[in-house]
Amino acid sequence: MSQQTEASKFSQIVYSCYFARSREGEQFVQEHVLSYQIAGTLVVNDGVNDIISKEGDFRFTRRNNLVKFNKQPPENGEFKAISIYLDQETLRNFSLEYGYNATPHQNSKAVVELKSDKLLQSFVDSLMPYREFQPPNNPQLTSLKLKEAILVLLQTNPEMKDVLFDFSDPGKIDLEGFMNQNFHFNVQLKRFAYLTGRSLATFKRDFEKIFHISPSRWLLQKRLEAAHYLIKEKGKAPSEVYLETGFEDLSHFSFVFKKAYGVAPSRVA
Repeated sequence: MSQQTEASKFSQIVYSCYFARSREGEQFVQEHVLSYQIAGTLVVNDGVNDIISKEGDFRFTRRNNLVKFNKQPPENGEFKAISIYLDQETLRNFSLEYGYNATPHQNSKAVVELKSDKLLQSFVDSLMPYREFQPPNNPQLTSLKLKEAILVLLQTNPEMKDVLFDFSDPGKIDLEGFMNQNFHFNVQLKRFAYLTGRSLATFKRDFEKIFHISPSRWLLQKRLEAAHYLIKEKGKAPSEVYLETGFEDLSHFSFVFKKAYGVAPSRVA
């Protein structure tokens, strides 16, 4: 089925519209994102849980997280969403101007479902004209709208202060637990290292102490085991499984699967 995608970007304010039965993938969330679901359904998986956003829902995605997503248009309709990217520079400048600082806290969820609020709704409604007219980039206007987004977030969800103004890099965390939860994300080792609070060299050294195998070999084995289970026990097709378990393309997945199990994934009984 052919698929068309359309996204209009007003600097850090992004409108997305997708024409298809569904669109799925994964990403590393580098900056905080405030999002509003205009139409369709978005399913986000943070490695453990599925978070479902439907028409009219607000969500906040915290930076430095890995997520998988599935964008589902409504029947005979289009998937539409608006996302406001709150980058570190904007938040640092806001913190200096208004005197906001984070207090120590435990890391919150990757995706936070926000309660619908008239103030949030009014802010989103004020952005809709930009989707229609798509004006040229205007840094001053963008800056004002981003500042308004932060003020509205703080007014409706005061606890977000400790997330928005936490400018620290990820601290050193339990590597074994993190990798067992996130092995199915197709990212480079340096990204895993950063998210576990380590340099790449330290990550590799700590990894081999724990697992007694190199990260690359462990990731391949772990992903193949997960794929085999999903195909054999859950009846899923290889075309569904390869992305879900962290492989980049179907042909490579089929090759390494057959090498490991002696049979093509399509012939697993």
